[in-house]
Order: sequence, then structure tokens, then C-alpha cells
Amino acid sequence: MFTVKFVGGAKKSFPIEQLKIEQSNLSIQELINLLLKLKPADTPELDTDNVLIAINGADSSAMDGKSTIIKENDLVSIIPVIHGGASKKINFEFSKKIIYAIEIKGQKTIDMKFIDNIRKKYPKIIIQAVSSNYILNNYHLKKIVSLSIESEKNNILLSNKLETDILMRFALTTQISDAIKNVGIKPNTNFTIIAIGNKKTLNSLHLELKSISIPMFSKNNESFLKKRFKITTKHTDSIISKNPLADILVEKAAVLL
Repeated sequence: MFTVKFVGGAKKSFPIEQLKIEQSNLSIQELINLLLKLKPADTPELDTDNVLIAINGADSSAMDGKSTIIKENDLVSIIPVIHGGASKKINFEFSKKIIYAIEIKGQKTIDMKFIDNIRKKYPKIIIQAVSSNYILNNYHLKKIVSLSIESEKNNILLSNKLETDILMRFALTTQISDAIKNVGIKPNTNFTIIAIGNKKTLNSLHLELKSISIPMFSKNNESFLKKRFKITTKHTDSIISKNPLADILVEKAAVLL
């Protein structure tokens, strides 16, 4: 037997805080299939593509992903990634933190000083800029940021700052210098600003940046990311998922420690 704990919005699908499962040695995927069968018919759908699943506080992506086996007496937490917003920005919530993302058109005059000035102007917001070439899609972005936030919560950040951890996980490296070199801002290259803070201040930031923003994920980075991180088509074809490449990237990011 093991316990499933529903966190935040997951409680809307299962109007109980915990559920006892009278089985063991189930995989995460088998648990997902079981939960979809057990969910009451009159409750909102459980979006299993936008949840982080932790076992005893550790993200299952850092184990064997959806193949991770749940053992006797384990505590499995279902943590939704709540999202919204328009195509020119993304708003979502994870672990009571509000996250905002917007893609900025690269310009010759925009460099790290641009981000430093924004950080000085909005000192209460955690801000990071990531080369858009290294972000596959909405799903990938949300999963990596959620992973970093969960790592901060469990005191296993790759560095002493959440924003640096985010950069390193997109770059798939434990070396801060490599992350900055490869994934940081470069002249004339589009980049995505990821900001974490309160709604009012994030809205102010959006108003300031929207004039230089562009539609998000307008470029398909799949080929670039496969080549950059040596991921073959055979590898992605072996993953049962709606977002196989993103899941592989997230899994790699989760096991950097």
C-alpha cells in the first residue's frame, strides 16, 4: 500500500487530500492510468501532462520518469502546474509561486546590462533570461521552471540562486560559466525572460517589455536541441509521451546533481 497526496488544484479533481492505494510496485504511468479511472465523474479533469509527480519529496523525473516504480509505504505527491495567458506571454503558478515568461526579440543593443537594469528596477522579482534556442515549447519551459522551484524547496539547487539553477537546467550543465556562455543572452538572438514574483509587479514588468516582445515558440527548436544534446530520433521514439523530446530534456535536467 502507498499514499497519493493531492496538492493545490489537484484537489479539485479528487476532493480529498490523500488517497490510499492498496497496491505496490506500480509505475508512475500505471498510477496515472489508475487515477484517471478512480476520478469522480463530476469533478474537473486531471491534466496529467501538466503535473509534477514527486515520490517522498523527490521529483520522479530525477528517477526513471513515468517508469519509476512506487514502493510500499511511499508518499506520492501530485502537484499541478497551473497555466494561462496569451501567446505573447505565459503565466502559470507552481507551489504557490507565480511565474511569468515573455520572449524578447534579439537586438544588437540588448545584452546582459539590459537584464541587470531590469533586476535593479524590480528587486523583488526573481529574473532570468534564457536563449530561446534552448526552450522547446510551453511544456518544456513549465517543467524546467517547476523542477527548479521544487529543487529550491528541497534544498537541492545546483547553485545558491534559483535563477541560476533555471539557467543551468536549460543548459543541462552543472557549470555556471558554461550555462551563461551557451544559454545566456547574445546580441541579435531572441531570448525568453522568466520572472517569479507577485502578480502586480509582474504585470508592471510585462507592460514595460511588451513593446519589444514577440509571439512565443514561433521557431521550432527541435532539430537544434537534438543535435546540441545528442538526442537521436530512435531515443525520442522509445518514449511514450505527447512531448517525448521535452520529457527527455527534463529528465536530463533533473539528474544533473
